[in-house]
Amino acid sequence: MGDVARLSGVSQTTVSFVINDTPNANISEKTRQIVLKAVEQLGYTPNAMAVGLRKSQSRLIGFVTDEIATTPFTGQIIRGAQDAAREQQRLLMFMNVGMDANTADQEIDILLGQQVEGVIFATMRHRIIKVSELLYQIPSVLLDCRDADGSLPSVVPDEFLGGYQAAEALLKRNHRCIGMINTSESVPASVLREQGFRQALTDYGIDVDEGLFVYGEDGDAKTGYDGTKALFSYCQDITALFCFNDRVAMGAYDALRQLQKRIPNDVAVIGFDNYELISANLHPELTTMQLPHYEMGRWAVESVLKIAESAGDKASPMQMTLPCPIVIRNSI
Repeated sequence: MGDVARLSGVSQTTVSFVINDTPNANISEKTRQIVLKAVEQLGYTPNAMAVGLRKSQSRLIGFVTDEIATTPFTGQIIRGAQDAAREQQRLLMFMNVGMDANTADQEIDILLGQQVEGVIFATMRHRIIKVSELLYQIPSVLLDCRDADGSLPSVVPDEFLGGYQAAEALLKRNHRCIGMINTSESVPASVLREQGFRQALTDYGIDVDEGLFVYGEDGDAKTGYDGTKALFSYCQDITALFCFNDRVAMGAYDALRQLQKRIPNDVAVIGFDNYELISANLHPELTTMQLPHYEMGRWAVESVLKIAESAGDKASPMQMTLPCPIVIRNSI
């Protein structure tokens, strides 16, 4: 900054006012342009750490994950978070802690030592978690998870609405005998997607037939294959399937081919997640519900910074749900 001041022929204070765009500094436009030209000529870059110390901001955000760094949706979550952080001139510090609570505490403690402005804790899939006590010491938000008592802000997909809209897309195409292949896991995604699906059937005046719901141990292709076979053993009049996720739908495709059912002419199929390695590469391409990974990443960064800026605000933590838009392809 001293070099810029000498080259410009102004005081270092004037340089500071110009590069920090200080309001009410009473700097003429001519002087400002002289300083900016010197900044460009010298290649001057403000020291972000020094600026942070002066403003009591590290300009760092901690991003702690369980297994999200190894999932196919990682890129969209991180891209959303990074875009929002870049716009706010912040850097993200990533910590992948696995499922070990002790490791999570150790990594969060390291972030606290780095004086991060806030922490985002993200999980691999929508679930209820036990929150580390360390997260209450600093502005924190939860991404794709919630704590049991709702004491921290969180953002998750609107699984219920997603299930509702998946069923509605089929009902609006005049399907009335629709099977659902779900998992038996008691997790928010499986429970809420089914609840939304059932509600849509009821709202459209369709009697809920419990025989048209089948469950597998996991959300994999075997569940889709076995579930499809079981559904058609129960009822030959099924004209559409709603699958818990795209991997389940992939198994359903195989079973339907064996049953000599054409997609979508004989049976329409809709999945969930929009795992594009599957959904965009099945034949025909799979209609599915898009999980809002990018949007959740953005929301988490924007929200943790708002919390940090409004220290002392005792407003109730926001529990945000984001919609899962339908991606129409050729399977319905």
